[in-house]
Amino acid sequence: MNKVLDADRPDLVVLNGDLITGENTYLFNGTDLVDKLVLPMLDRQLPWASTYGNHDHQVNITGATILAREKKWPNAMTRQMVHDTNAGISNYFLPVYPNNCTVEHSCAPDLLLWFFDSRGGFRYQETNDDGSPVGQPNWVDDSVVNWFRQTNALLVNKHQKTIPSVGFVHIPTNASWALQTQSKTHLNYQPGIDDDYPLASQSQGWCPNGVDDGTCDYGGQDVPFMHAVSTTPGFLALFSGHDHGDTWCYKWNGIIPGMTIDGNGLNLCFGQHTGYGGYGNWIRGARQLRMTKGMLEKGEVESWIRLEGGDVVGKIMLNATYGEDWYPTVPNTQTGCDTCNYTVITPMPGTKKRPTRRQHRLL
Repeated sequence: MNKVLDADRPDLVVLNGDLITGENTYLFNGTDLVDKLVLPMLDRQLPWASTYGNHDHQVNITGATILAREKKWPNAMTRQMVHDTNAGISNYFLPVYPNNCTVEHSCAPDLLLWFFDSRGGFRYQETNDDGSPVGQPNWVDDSVVNWFRQTNALLVNKHQKTIPSVGFVHIPTNASWALQTQSKTHLNYQPGIDDDYPLASQSQGWCPNGVDDGTCDYGGQDVPFMHAVSTTPGFLALFSGHDHGDTWCYKWNGIIPGMTIDGNGLNLCFGQHTGYGGYGNWIRGARQLRMTKGMLEKGEVESWIRLEGGDVVGKIMLNATYGEDWYPTVPNTQTGCDTCNYTVITPMPGTKKRPTRRQHRLL
């Protein structure tokens, strides 16, 4: 994080889920790790905003406890705007105002940053009769979808214009899985690493009736969220984490086989795994976003990945012709760490081909 922040000097840092490996922490000290995590931003007086991932929702830690710890620091911009019991925590938006706006909320924002909690993991301090943890749904809840639609409509009505938007959510939607497996990613048209194949997405491992007993492949509960983001005018891109071995962006146009939703040109992107926790030994880094007022007026977002060693890879322009434009191949660089605990992910015996992260066996 220190190396990436010094190289690109961003205005805002987004921590897009799985801040902490919650299943390896204790109730009394798990949130102490937040202080270490945010130190690079504190040292540079940078603001940050978080989403929470499945590893942040565990028996001994949850998004609520992490948010309470983040609020200890003035640089934290993480919020909770939806208080439904099933909503999760990190659902909020941040408006970005023009430079000449002297009083916030009196001007029309040039950009809206939307943050969504895809939940997953396990319910806080809840166990089944056999002592096992209780699984938590791994999709953006309908209460959040309704809040997003209503809030965006209010902002559009207030300012009488479509406001460009980008969004962040830890677990990608099923549309990312469908694009990867049905439309197929291409090394030069969707440059990036594509090692998590097939990727794990929202609603995987759940049945349509909301049961997660390992008998179902995909429940479809993320359809309302996919429909909301793909039909909202001005919503340019949705960025995810979760699948450490995927770093590509794909323009979702049309109806993908097996789905009923038209993507309307929404860009679905992954970041670069940044921390040294979690599985995989791909080189660490972070996805960078650059948006100017002129670019946003044309519906464009420039992006690249800054690697730990300083190199820039996968530099792209998410514009009208992304997906048709040719880009150099992104090298699949490994850390080469002889002392790291490498992880191979395989489906657990008896599960379907599309296991959720919670159903993976770590070897």
